[in-house]
Amino acid sequence: MSVPRPRRIVVLISLVVTLVLLCCGGSVTALLLGSLSNDEQSSLNAALGCGKGGAIDPDSKLPRVRPYGATQIRNAAVIINVGEQLQMPPRAWVIAVATAMQESRLVNLGHLGARNDHDSQGLFQQRPSSGWGTPAQVRDPVYASTKFYNKLKTVNGWETMPLTRAAQSVQISAYPDAYAKHEPIATQIVNMLADGAASAAGNSVTMVCAASGQIAASGWTVPLRAGVGSGFRSPERPNHQGVDLSVDKYTPIASVASGVVSLVKCDEDFRGRKSCNVDGYPGKGGCGWMVEIIHAGNVMTRYCHLVQRPFVKENQQVAAGDIIGRVGSSGNSSGPHLHFEVHLNNDRSSAGAVDPVRFMRQQGAALGGEG
Repeated sequence: MSVPRPRRIVVLISLVVTLVLLCCGGSVTALLLGSLSNDEQSSLNAALGCGKGGAIDPDSKLPRVRPYGATQIRNAAVIINVGEQLQMPPRAWVIAVATAMQESRLVNLGHLGARNDHDSQGLFQQRPSSGWGTPAQVRDPVYASTKFYNKLKTVNGWETMPLTRAAQSVQISAYPDAYAKHEPIATQIVNMLADGAASAAGNSVTMVCAASGQIAASGWTVPLRAGVGSGFRSPERPNHQGVDLSVDKYTPIASVASGVVSLVKCDEDFRGRKSCNVDGYPGKGGCGWMVEIIHAGNVMTRYCHLVQRPFVKENQQVAAGDIIGRVGSSGNSSGPHLHFEVHLNNDRSSAGAVDPVRFMRQQGAALGGEG
């Protein structure tokens, strides 16, 4: 192993966890931790450090991140350590790990004979015949990771690109859309191996928690800065499948992550009317002007009650932070606010809905104001 590094041990005690929670977006999450599953709580705890503790030594005892084995996770740790040493921001680590997941499943592949893609080898399936290095070099995880990051540096605007575009700009793959599906687990791996670095501001090497409105290394940001009003499936509103973010009319709404717009519509009210260009009222029914976006990992986000026709169209690709519309009060609404939902497995029904507060905090993009 040619990445010398002292072992870093990050000890999280309850006081430190509380302080980090307060730093990174509000104390309300402390009330949510008790309701998380073991896997969810482990992922959330891993995200709390925002990278301040640095990357784990690849030769130390490493955590398990399913479905990958110990050797694969060690290779991911090497990729992250190289990125840290090259002073690449944590967004680059997520991109690099996701790329290696797609190219090799984090296995340092040698020449596979007839099964090879030409002469591709190593974690990133780099081709010696294309100038990436000798066969021995591209099979060295440190060398291969360094080459990947150095090529990524040359891609103008990679920091704000959707992951799949950034990775494709380096790899020139025959399957350019394949990288995005690995982004959620790559984020988890970076959090587990680098003290929550995927929750840090993605374009900074200072390892500070992403503030509200910044894009985290995970590739996620908040839709807008506003306090959380009516919550997810509260006792008062058990069928409320999202949260309400109360803010002034015409406030811009951002896509919370890169993805593809899957739905733009004026949602009809209880009487079948599509009257979205006027303010609604409680009991009218419907989402008013609304947008749905599909993100990596089949996560769908929904944005309701826009003031006018959204700025995006169906099948349009958007990046994290792109403005998709403005806040209004159309549909079943008592005043200007954004109704925001998160659904897993692209399940548009209530069965697919999850608590946006918990979900967004796990992405390093906590809802609720300044953060």
